[in-house]
Amino acid sequence: MKLRELLREYENQLEEGQRDAYVPKVLFYHLANKEPHELYLMMDEEVDQSIEEEFRKGMNRFLDGEPIQYIKGKETFFTRDFTVNESVLIPRYETEELVENILYKIDDYFDQYKEIELCDVGTGSGAISITLALEEPKLNVIATDISEDALVVAKKNALDLNADVTFYQGDLLQPLIDLDKKFDIFVSNPPYIPAMQDIESVVKDNEPHVALFGGEDGLYFYRKIFNDVKSILKERALLAFEMGFDQRELMEEAVEAAFPHIPYEIIKDINGKDRMLFIYYHLDDQRNT
Repeated sequence: MKLRELLREYENQLEEGQRDAYVPKVLFYHLANKEPHELYLMMDEEVDQSIEEEFRKGMNRFLDGEPIQYIKGKETFFTRDFTVNESVLIPRYETEELVENILYKIDDYFDQYKEIELCDVGTGSGAISITLALEEPKLNVIATDISEDALVVAKKNALDLNADVTFYQGDLLQPLIDLDKKFDIFVSNPPYIPAMQDIESVVKDNEPHVALFGGEDGLYFYRKIFNDVKSILKERALLAFEMGFDQRELMEEAVEAAFPHIPYEIIKDINGKDRMLFIYYHLDDQRNT
């Protein structure tokens, strides 16, 4: 079968079901180890039988509701390919914006530092911690997760991408408290979906619930972190979080209760949605000191 015919077969099925008809091309160029633009030069070529069989298996998994990222076993984050599977949340572009803003804040507040201690709590695939370690050489990065299976994935990604990150298993801040370390930068993308909120079945049925749901109003893990985090912060520190786009008022209440008189900022993503929380712990008027 020619590639054009094979792709069209599945594109038609997806269009009829009002689903993303670009997925067949994504899966095929991944399996064939080709760049997207190379696909268009192959449209009238016969597809290798072994690749066709693997492609059909993958497309059937997708049609059955499995995310394409888990089928590929990869997701691109900050231009790098990260291994992903059912043990970790699929990295999303909103989180790329969080990383980008953290890098900007490092320039603003820690430019004169020779070394910067950073921790990432709930690291999952390691996308945040590994990317930061690779993008900013001054960082000494420690990452934690409660899931041993997630840490297997994160450690593989660090090894594959040659990133110097140290990983610990444990619940939220406990591994960091046990280490008796203090950090300049605290980063976390905790579960923030309210327990009763309806979400897409492809997410709910496939991605780990421990990485998705954050209690009754979605802020359970934030409040736990806020209550304990000062014990692991240096005198001046930056705290950076991803958050739900509809949680501004609840988040403001939680931050102001835990950090009275401490400046903070909720930043919108590229779509104009509230997505990032930055807390400037004794950083105001002390840039680069």
